Amino acid sequence: MDRFLIAGLGNIGDEYLETRHNIGFKIVDAFALKHKGSFDNNRRYGAIAEVSLKGKHIILLKPSTFMNLSGKAVRYWQTENKIPLHHVLVVLDDLALPFGTLRLKSNGSDGGHNGLKSIQEILNTANYPRLRFGIENNFPKGGQSNYVLGEWTKEENAKLPEYITTAVETIEAFCLMGIERTMNTFNKRK
Repeated sequence: MDRFLIAGLGNIGDEYLETRHNIGFKIVDAFALKHKGSFDNNRRYGAIAEVSLKGKHIILLKPSTFMNLSGKAVRYWQTENKIPLHHVLVVLDDLALPFGTLRLKSNGSDGGHNGLKSIQEILNTANYPRLRFGIENNFPKGGQSNYVLGEWTKEENAKLPEYITTAVETIEAFCLMGIERTMNTFNKRK
């Protein structure tokens, strides 16, 4: 049975729950809910849910290491389950994309994202798939930290469920069809 690790990035704690930086957590939560999985919050380096999708075994991870140390959790669960790097998908927020835009890539730079920076340093490679969720960059100079750790606007909240549904469908396609076909299908949207 093929195994996949889907790591949604975010920060633990109620104060971060509804922040833009936690979209990775929100997306893997939605994936678990759709596939009747529930998270065990007392696992090493994070909360884990395991689900099946058409013969694929999918491990969902919400690291408890905080964003800047996400690599520790990703490496532990990838190694523990002997998952090849091309079956590891990191789900995260991206300031460079318009709100709700999804971009699936097979590799790339960290783009200044501390979660990706940590993963890249610990895995010693940038060659792993990532699904970026656009959060835009509507903040004044010097306001990036407050913006990413800020909560969604009322308008964003109204559209979020639709965009999260598409992100879940993108992850399903990644597991079932592979990254190339999924990129061709979903990267053209929005």
